[in-house]
Amino acid sequence: MRVPDYMATNPDGSLVDKAGFLARFKKPSGATNLRAPEVHIQLVGDVALIHCRFEDTKPDGQTGKGRYTDIWAKRDGRWLCVSAHFIRC
Repeated sequence: MRVPDYMATNPDGSLVDKAGFLARFKKPSGATNLRAPEVHIQLVGDVALIHCRFEDTKPDGQTGKGRYTDIWAKRDGRWLCVSAHFIRC
């Protein structure tokens, strides 16, 4: 069994591979003014853990907010995102 190079947990709890994650962005969300007021990056050898709080403006004008965590791994001298987790609050 081949292990995917990338997996992500969407805000609805679904787990998707890279193709599924990219497909999510083919449809515009309608959100604007994306901001990342809090970002923490932790390096652990050839792995980087990125925890971020984000805010945006939803299509109805309300402020949206959430968090995401990205996991990056250094492979052959290049940093690649290998996993992500998103949640809206």
